[in-house]
Amino acid sequence: MSTAHAETTPPLIWTNVLVFALTMLAAVVLVPWYGFGHGFGAAAWVWFGVFLCLNELSITAGYHRLWAHRAYDAHWSVRVAYMIFGTMALQNSILAWASNHRSHHSFVDDNDRDPYSAKRGFWFSHIGWMLRDWPSGHTNFSNARDLQRDPIVMFQHRHYVPLALATNFGLPLLAGWASGDVWGVFLLGGVLRLVVSHHFTFFINSLAHIWGNQPYTDRNTARDNGVLAVLTFGEGYHNFHHLYGSDYRNGVRWWQWDPTKWLIRSLAAAGLARNLKRVPDVMIQRARLTMQMRRLEAKLAQTGSRWHLPDVEKLRAQLAAEYQALAQLVGEWSKARDAWIERTRAGFAERWERARFRRETRTVLGNMRELRRRLALMQARLQPA
Repeated sequence: MSTAHAETTPPLIWTNVLVFALTMLAAVVLVPWYGFGHGFGAAAWVWFGVFLCLNELSITAGYHRLWAHRAYDAHWSVRVAYMIFGTMALQNSILAWASNHRSHHSFVDDNDRDPYSAKRGFWFSHIGWMLRDWPSGHTNFSNARDLQRDPIVMFQHRHYVPLALATNFGLPLLAGWASGDVWGVFLLGGVLRLVVSHHFTFFINSLAHIWGNQPYTDRNTARDNGVLAVLTFGEGYHNFHHLYGSDYRNGVRWWQWDPTKWLIRSLAAAGLARNLKRVPDVMIQRARLTMQMRRLEAKLAQTGSRWHLPDVEKLRAQLAAEYQALAQLVGEWSKARDAWIERTRAGFAERWERARFRRETRTVLGNMRELRRRLALMQARLQPA
């Protein structure tokens, strides 16, 4: 290795290297060895599933949407549960995790400031950023002052190592003892569960910035991917999330798989969560339509230079008119929203005013659907015969 290369490559963080290497080694060697030699009972597989779900949901609903993005508020009992099983997921403290994630959103794809920039490659964004002491991963928690005022967050941060050891050894061993299968439960519910949980989460930093589509924005590398959504309890709709990070949902369409969203809704129905933040549907549709128009614009430029269609200029004029139509629709909705707020403040019946605003919103959304159909027809006209 050259001296210059050695000087520019940060030193390894041996604690992280050993944790990832030894747990992976145990998962690929000890788990199969024990399975072939002794077999795993139903209890071991059940605890594997239970602990994996608790860990993943504590990261997605707790570390991510509650603490990193403040997308909703949760009762202290829920936050304690998130803290315990999030610690068991062994992904650092809430404070460190959320601070790094906020930096990622603030400086996405910036190789010098995004802790796990996808533009530095799959390996780096998946796990490499945690194996060496990269400057981009340093944090002084200046972006997490609110979390430093949370006693649950700070208790975990101060006692992270003993809590991590207690949850990763104590809980699987206790479950194994209660089930009469100490080693089977420990290997599946402890070791394999940890490795699977790690890499499912890490896929959001790596694969979700490489594989998928971009229906909402192409200003960064984040992508929506339904397969990753299944593996990550709803986090795979990453293109939407990078545009609207404060929304408690990632999968905003009714058919999209987002168990984390369903958990948060259930907690709210039970009185254990409140202030659920969501982006207005009109703004979401504006983003989708804007992306559709930008792609049509690019297609028109390509078509005009390649085929010289006689009606390209006509289509360009039509697209310009559709841009204006979209701006007008958003303006109408904004005026309706402002009028609703003003009338409510003036003392008008809140229920009546809310119903009126909803009717106006439905009208705007209906016009947006019609605009989408017109754009689809334009797209069809540009397809080669």
